[in-house]
Amino acid sequence: MQYLINQSVLNTNKSDCLVVALFEKGRMSPSAEAVDTQIGGIIRRMLNQGDIDGKVGSTLILHEIDGLASKRLLLVGCGKQDETTERQFDTLISATIKALNTSGADDAISALAEINVNNRSLAWKIRQIVATTDNTFYRYTQTKSSKDSAPAITSLSLLVDSAANKTELDIAAKQGQAIANGMSLARNLGDLPGNICTPTYLANKAVELGKKHEKINTTILDEADMAELGMHSLLSVSRGSREPAKFIIMNYQGAGNNDKPVVFVGKGLTFDAGGISLKPAPGMDEMKYDMCGSASVFGTLSACAELDLPINVIGVVPSSENLPDGDANKPGDVVTSMAGKTIEILNTDAEGRLILCDALTYSERFEPAAIIDIATLTGAIIVALGHQTTGLMANNQAIADEILAASTDSNDKAWQLPIWDEYQPQLDSNFADMGNIGGKGAGSITAACFLSRFTENMNWAHLDIAGTAWKSGGKDKGATGRPVPLLVQFLLNRI
Repeated sequence: MQYLINQSVLNTNKSDCLVVALFEKGRMSPSAEAVDTQIGGIIRRMLNQGDIDGKVGSTLILHEIDGLASKRLLLVGCGKQDETTERQFDTLISATIKALNTSGADDAISALAEINVNNRSLAWKIRQIVATTDNTFYRYTQTKSSKDSAPAITSLSLLVDSAANKTELDIAAKQGQAIANGMSLARNLGDLPGNICTPTYLANKAVELGKKHEKINTTILDEADMAELGMHSLLSVSRGSREPAKFIIMNYQGAGNNDKPVVFVGKGLTFDAGGISLKPAPGMDEMKYDMCGSASVFGTLSACAELDLPINVIGVVPSSENLPDGDANKPGDVVTSMAGKTIEILNTDAEGRLILCDALTYSERFEPAAIIDIATLTGAIIVALGHQTTGLMANNQAIADEILAASTDSNDKAWQLPIWDEYQPQLDSNFADMGNIGGKGAGSITAACFLSRFTENMNWAHLDIAGTAWKSGGKDKGATGRPVPLLVQFLLNRI
């Protein structure tokens, strides 16, 4: 898909389709009004007749209109004038692309960037149009015998005012494309079945990413390497699987050697049956998505390289399966982490923190400016925040504030929860330094409290994406690619 910033006069443009905005109560955008005057009031007649009502995401396509240089005219409802929200903007952009893709048009000119979106900048709207368009086109086809056809529309020209800063808007479009590409990579990795996307598959993908991008250097540790390092907490999880664990390090060097890196640690459980503490059968197929934290790290590193960001970023992915087996962890077992701390395994389904704690300890060697782990860690976060919002916990408020700002800037929402000392006693164990669960109350918080014990010397934040990494059931079932937009924005804000 090609995206172009167009600063020419509206009525001089020729294309397969021109896209303009309408609002509720019969109101039109400036471009729609100009076109309506040019074509003799046809848009007004459509509104008066009730052919389109201006509600968010409503569309109407008109063909071969006298006085219009374009072959088609697509009218798009944008809700109440000057009250369009970010969520509504995404909805109407997606509806626009779906309508264009079935219209027969090969290229289009869109004037939708002129509408007011909660006082967002023009650059933000351009970036969002590009990212949302590409995400609307995403289709999982890898394990289907019948592949979906490529998008019919191949070029989208974004009409903006002649006084706009084109250089800034070109950068915004490039950022939107890179974020969308990163999300597509993350979504594809998440959607792959567990018999294909194994720890070894992820390791090979990391090697491919390093070969594709000169600034990414990839290192893979096998189980013998991990054992030598003392990662017995991580290795205790992989014992129940025939698939060997892999420890993946992707080092993106975009700045000087003396610049401290941002480290992203992504949970890479390529399938989680719960181990001996077996999960219930309904919905267990969705546990292939337990590696979406690692998928978001892949997507973010890919976007970094595509944008050639002047910052150092390291992606660390501990990857394993969690299955029941004669050698699998048992409730009551005690394992020793790389940090030398002992852990009583009270529930084998609380395995994500067991692989993350060793990855966090390993990452301390990079002396990170900030370290953020991303994990589908707890069902409790869905109880607290639903499927709309990522949970955020941190031992450093400045880092938390940066993430919250990036969340707002990217519209990839996160909300902070406390990890006060009052929660730590829930992890007390009679037989080890800590238990791996903290009881029924505050499950997401005590999981973060567990991880905080391995990040005491680092500026650390934890993102629990169990509610936001994928959609369950029905025709929309699949990975979302979140929080790639948030993580990329976090890095952009640091440049």
